[in-house]
Amino acid sequence: MKRNSFPAQLLLILAFLLACSKPAPEVIPDADINAWFDAQYEQLLQMSPLQLTTQGRKDHYGEIDDMSENADDKKLAWMEASVAEMKKTFDYGKLSPEAKVSYELWEYLHEMEKGDVKFRRMNYVFNQMGGIHTQLPNMLINFHKVDSAADMTALISRYNGVGRAINQLLERAKLQTDAGVRPPKFAYEYVIQQSRALISGKPFEDTQINSALWTDALSKIEVLEKDGKITAAQAGEFRNQAETALIDGFKPAYEELIAWLETELPNLEEKPTGISRHENGAALYAHKLKSSTTTSLSADEIHQIGLDEVERIQKEMLAIKEKVGFDGDLPAFFKFVNSDPQFFFPNTDEGRQAYLDQSTAFLDSIKSKLPDYFGILPKADLVVKRVEAFREQPGAPQHYNQGTPDGSRPGTYYVHLSDMNAMPKTTMEGVAYHEGNPGHHMQISIAQELTTVPKFRTQMGFNAYVEGWALYSEALAKEMGGYKNPYYDFGRLVNEIWRAIRLVTDTGLHSKGWTEADAIAYFSENSSIAPGAIQAEVRRYMVIPGQATGYKIGMLKIQELRKMAETELGDKFDIKAFHDTVLGSGALPLEILEKEVKRWVEAEKARS
Repeated sequence: MKRNSFPAQLLLILAFLLACSKPAPEVIPDADINAWFDAQYEQLLQMSPLQLTTQGRKDHYGEIDDMSENADDKKLAWMEASVAEMKKTFDYGKLSPEAKVSYELWEYLHEMEKGDVKFRRMNYVFNQMGGIHTQLPNMLINFHKVDSAADMTALISRYNGVGRAINQLLERAKLQTDAGVRPPKFAYEYVIQQSRALISGKPFEDTQINSALWTDALSKIEVLEKDGKITAAQAGEFRNQAETALIDGFKPAYEELIAWLETELPNLEEKPTGISRHENGAALYAHKLKSSTTTSLSADEIHQIGLDEVERIQKEMLAIKEKVGFDGDLPAFFKFVNSDPQFFFPNTDEGRQAYLDQSTAFLDSIKSKLPDYFGILPKADLVVKRVEAFREQPGAPQHYNQGTPDGSRPGTYYVHLSDMNAMPKTTMEGVAYHEGNPGHHMQISIAQELTTVPKFRTQMGFNAYVEGWALYSEALAKEMGGYKNPYYDFGRLVNEIWRAIRLVTDTGLHSKGWTEADAIAYFSENSSIAPGAIQAEVRRYMVIPGQATGYKIGMLKIQELRKMAETELGDKFDIKAFHDTVLGSGALPLEILEKEVKRWVEAEKARS
């Protein structure tokens, strides 16, 4: 028996030794493919002067992007060639796990760009939600920094460039109209109002009130002169040049835009349904949902998820209603929270400042607790500001503008404060966490500061990941000691049910034939959100279909992955390591994020 077993054992040993002696599979160094991605991304960046400015760079500083369809075609052709080169140059099987993520993301971006170009004449060119007509002036005021005479010359050049860009976009809007695609009437009414505000005041009109752009130009010129970087004579010349560019280059394009929009108003629907009313609307909406959620969930599936989440969150709301001793049903509690003066700041400048101060205090408090929940922390600062008058809308949602990767411009949490009756105290705390820390500011700043991945991954903004993380952060803040006031915890649930309602209303509008009135009714019946804010929200969904679905879908996925990791790792689960895994690779499509978290879980198991 022993004589027979020894040769078998020997053979096994020999087989093992032979296997070990085989050369390890060749692995492409991350540095090689990362360098390739960085070179490719630099080419892509050079196509967009505005994106360069967003990142704090001054390449092409006096230029505005080409907004034509031809520019879209060139970009898509470039991306197609880039992906082909990547596949020819790098063997996917020989890449590290991290490099494979980059490879998959580059392919993913190309696929999304193909869909965007395919449906480009169905996307409303001009709408009230961050349309390019307000984004461009906002960029010039808040992103175009003037540190030298050359920077001021570039800004003046851009005043003329905005005019050209608006004219290109107007041509695209006309092509869209020719294709039979028109937005709801309210969209153009808002755009007209916003555009008029931009060219009101000096130097556009003979008045004592300065326009926002003129105030900004004068301020930047004054600082240059004060700092001794230009002479008084140069300052006067810059003022003359800026005035001429605004009057002759900027203003005419906006006047032409307003005139065309006004001729279109009679052709627009007062009470439209969603994009399903357009030819190929269902296909466009499917693309929008895939782009916004980075999943393959259908409109029906998302609608049902929304209904289920609304029901679950309302049960938690009832528990808080009982906790504070309110005598009445949930709709009565909604009405109470939505109307009682104790839950609102005065509709005055003092009240507006109080909102900003209290939001800042919440963010300062949570910042001190971040090291207990995160290993990676953002370096960039965060400021809280009121939205500029020319783009402020009563009841419109707060938002975040990222800082620069080098930290020279801080991240900014913007708040609409023109109507304080639409800005309840109860939701203020949760929104601050969503837009600031541990939400958008933290996630985006950490992504921009990453050094171990290709640069393009530090600038990604997948909707479901970015907004899902921010909504997850609202709930996480409770674990971190936030929401000591039960009414503010109720406000957290108001924010969450708001996002659940979005799943129902967005899909209702764009796949089930709902009208604006239908969506407002459902929203009103299931939340305590102010009527003005509800209308602004529903109108948002109508002009940017699908985008609002990413929040809840992303939050649910992150919560699902955390629960999975906690179950798999038990007492070995480390909340800081989990959060670092989710944030440490930059924004990802949810399906890729899931693979990354599962890879981390397996590594943790092996390590322990």
